[in-house]
Amino acid sequence: MADGTVWSGTVVKMSRGLLDGSNMYRRVVVRTDAGTTQKIRVGRDLWRQVKVGDRLVKEPGHDVRRVDESKES
Repeated sequence: MADGTVWSGTVVKMSRGLLDGSNMYRRVVVRTDAGTTQKIRVGRDLWRQVKVGDRLVKEPGHDVRRVDESKES
């Protein structure tokens, strides 16, 4: 999902399921800094890293990533 979209926000809900019966789909609901909510499909690696309350960022040309707030200054 590397495109020109830009947003940042906080994970408010996580869900996963076999929607088509054979593929696991992992989604997080993010409340953006603008106040809207977005349902975002994420890969297994990111799914295992995040929990409700974590910050995610989507920058142009990059995939969604978790913000490690302990390293932010």
